Amino acid sequence: MSRIAYVNGQYVIHADASVHVEDRGYQFADGVYEVCEIRDGHLVDERRHLDRLDRSLRELRIDPPMDRGPLGVVLREVVARNRVRNGLVYLQVTRGVARRDHAFPAAGTPASLVVTARSVNFAASDKGAEVGIKVITVPDNRWERVDIKTVGLLPNVLAKQAAKEAGAKEAWFVDASGHVTEGSSTNAWIVTADGKLVTRSAESGILRGITRTVLFDLAEKEQLRIEERAFTREEAMGAREAFISSATNLVMPVVMIDGQAIGEGTPGPMSRRLRERYHAYAEFSV
Repeated sequence: MSRIAYVNGQYVIHADASVHVEDRGYQFADGVYEVCEIRDGHLVDERRHLDRLDRSLRELRIDPPMDRGPLGVVLREVVARNRVRNGLVYLQVTRGVARRDHAFPAAGTPASLVVTARSVNFAASDKGAEVGIKVITVPDNRWERVDIKTVGLLPNVLAKQAAKEAGAKEAWFVDASGHVTEGSSTNAWIVTADGKLVTRSAESGILRGITRTVLFDLAEKEQLRIEERAFTREEAMGAREAFISSATNLVMPVVMIDGQAIGEGTPGPMSRRLRERYHAYAEFSV
């Protein structure tokens, strides 16, 4: 069966899907995106993802391509047409198609909307979580508005490639003061010697991850101690545990940073518990 994509009002064969050469997402990375997990045919945390999408659009002054109700219909139709039971749905909104000019196009230029979906082997991810992943650190050279989920991801691409070439799964950005900000496509966490969960504040310097938000709910309900603060690379090296969080990884234990084992060098009990309990606190849409 051919994959199906939604592009600006039409469902098309994925291999034939395209946007105009002067789409501002292509020309300027002038757009935003979201990635939502599909689990047993249900969208996971759809409300939270669309809330963040709305915020990103407001911050960039991009008019939404459609209301939330119709957008939800499109998301479900793409998932259904691709027969995805377990996987990811991706949506991208740009400022639209217009003659190449840095300034915004004329008022009324319609935003562009693309939606795709694909299956993911979550069993393979679970198997990977049993052994954990390696992380490297790289200097944080991104723009300051990383709180907006834009498609301008070149520094992230270079960081991820550096991790791949180093035999690691993820790269953590480190700011000029030596503090970890976040991963190239994930939020970064550590567990202190006394069992506190630590992750950087999302007020600035990182993206407020949806999986991260759910983990805050989980921690509160299960009376786990959490600190929202910056931590250094050195503190991470000496932590009891470390892990990353994202819609594609959920909670993934980190067992090595820059070649040094973290804790026992194996996934710790806290990261395993959070991964096991995560979906009990996520929202499943019909």
